[in-house]
Amino acid sequence: FSTFHSENRDWTFNHLTVHQGTGAVYVGAINRVYKLSGNLTILVAHKTGPEEDNKSCYPPLIVQPCSEILTLTNNVNKLLIIDYSENRLLACGSLYQGVCKLLRLDDLFILVEPSHKKEHYLSSVNKTGTMYGVIVRSEGEDGKLFIGTAVDGKQDYFPTLSSRKLPRDPESSAMLDYELHSDFVSSLIKIPSDTLALVSHFDIFYIYGFASGNFVYFLTVQPETPEGVSINSASDLFYTSRIVRLCKDDPKFHSYVSLPFGCVKGDTEYRLLQAAYLSKPGDVLAKSLNITAQEDVLFAIFSKGQKQYHQPPDDSALCVFPIRTINAQIKDRLQSCYQGEGNLELNWLLGKDVQCTKAVRMLQLVPVIALESQYQCLALGVTLFPSSRDRMTSVASYVYNGSSVVFVGTKTGKLKK
Repeated sequence: FSTFHSENRDWTFNHLTVHQGTGAVYVGAINRVYKLSGNLTILVAHKTGPEEDNKSCYPPLIVQPCSEILTLTNNVNKLLIIDYSENRLLACGSLYQGVCKLLRLDDLFILVEPSHKKEHYLSSVNKTGTMYGVIVRSEGEDGKLFIGTAVDGKQDYFPTLSSRKLPRDPESSAMLDYELHSDFVSSLIKIPSDTLALVSHFDIFYIYGFASGNFVYFLTVQPETPEGVSINSASDLFYTSRIVRLCKDDPKFHSYVSLPFGCVKGDTEYRLLQAAYLSKPGDVLAKSLNITAQEDVLFAIFSKGQKQYHQPPDDSALCVFPIRTINAQIKDRLQSCYQGEGNLELNWLLGKDVQCTKAVRMLQLVPVIALESQYQCLALGVTLFPSSRDRMTSVASYVYNGSSVVFVGTKTGKLKK
């Protein structure tokens, strides 16, 4: 095997993406973004930190002076996405309240580093595995960046979910502005302060995201928020993994809908999402799932149970979800809610349980936030491979000769095929 190490052992790797055309490997690490060849020879190293900073400086000191004590602070890479049509790389870190850079793919030259508006600060959380982004672009048009992020109690500063403008011109003054922003409606969702008053450790962790068909999806893990129950200890929390879906062309976020998901083997429930990967099924798997080989499927790894999300059990499972099945379940939930069945299960956003109300007439799939229906209905995947030891932590897949080949990484560094 070829190997690559960063120049500092403490600068761990956070994200990796491989260019579909050139095979170049881009790595987001603490304090660096690297470009490597396919055999892991280093081509370019771009410095992102460490820099003098303090998480309490808002706006960050690159915009205005800060009276807080400054210390040399690492920059954790939290987002690394290739914007193919514009030949650039979006790299977002934890420094300066979470600013991003657009880097030229060829040499990692900085095209722009927007930092002068509050929209440019995505989140100061300095942990990886808390943020995910999806770029959506129509041919010849400016793109959109959907961002989901943990906010670490700073819900007044950062939305947990938003869509941003991604103009083709890197110098555009609209770069990373909210797609829609007015006094009445915006392309964002914030965690209400009332939720944090009830559940002090509440946050939403965005594990994976992708676009498929007309929709953008995020896979999240978040604490449950039982109505009227105050929870102040993190050890008392139960966590739910959820599929969040939005229409690509819905700047008002009226189409926001989410569904709990997981998988089961025997008496064991796997509910703590660890990793996921969107792929095609290949002929063999497609036939067993009763779908076509051209459809999208989601491979996901879950750990057992719903407790200890930050130190999950070793017992884990690899599962698969056809996207068609997920969409059908969401449609069923919406139609049930339109018929007045069940609750919205949106306590964290609405502050209470809200009953679904019967619609005067059935609408073609036009959900709004308050019509979300997921009354304890779990989207269940097909359990492919459970493992009671050495927790599975990562997954990738491709199709070879009509078969679906899945690679799984474990917490001790083993690779399973």
